[in-house]
Amino acid sequence: MPVAIITGASKGLGRALAGALAGRGWDLVVDARSAGPLAAAAGELRAAGTRVVALPGDVTDADHRSALVGAARELGGLDLLVNNASVLGAEPLARLADHTLAGLRAALEVNAVAPLGLVQEALPLLRAGSYADGAGGAVLNVSSDAAAEAYETWGGYGASKAALDQWSAVLAVEEPGLRVWWVDPGDMRTDLYKAAVPADDDSDRPEPATVVPALLRLLDARAASGRYSAPDLQAGAR
Repeated sequence: MPVAIITGASKGLGRALAGALAGRGWDLVVDARSAGPLAAAAGELRAAGTRVVALPGDVTDADHRSALVGAARELGGLDLLVNNASVLGAEPLARLADHTLAGLRAALEVNAVAPLGLVQEALPLLRAGSYADGAGGAVLNVSSDAAAEAYETWGGYGASKAALDQWSAVLAVEEPGLRVWWVDPGDMRTDLYKAAVPADDDSDRPEPATVVPALLRLLDARAASGRYSAPDLQAGAR
């Protein structure tokens, strides 16, 4: 069975994608910072009959990243690495004039530095993976439209996602045997968005599960490395 690591998998998009992959028979290594919600999610995932290793921890911790990759190795390898865990850096979001530098550092560390660290740890397994045309695994980095657009108060978070996008593009060039996708999931109703803009009514925003078919389309098509928009994928275009 193929094996995936998914960070930030206790809720939101990570949880929804994990459920879809479990339903397809994937074995999973999942993480989140909160042990209770992660354990609950893992229990539901195991109901699909797949093997699930749940490791609570912080992706900025090198030992935790090593444990995630070690768990994938124990399951037989690694075909897909999903860097989904994210933080805002400022809650609620703030204009750059008021954004704390500590908050910016935190956003960069979680959203850009830690995912690269996990890729570095996982590269031997990914290179030996068999998902991308039978030679090499895939990396899916969850980005944001804030990485490419200038939205007031989203500067710190957007900068961290822009950094994620850039190193994803370079990784795709340096590791042609892998598939590397960096994806803007579009608007979603998540705890992250609620923390970012607590006064905003998010009742009309789509649930994360509605984004999953777009991500599965990348997997099914073994799409070329590149930046993708989930709304465009759902509409049938890149």
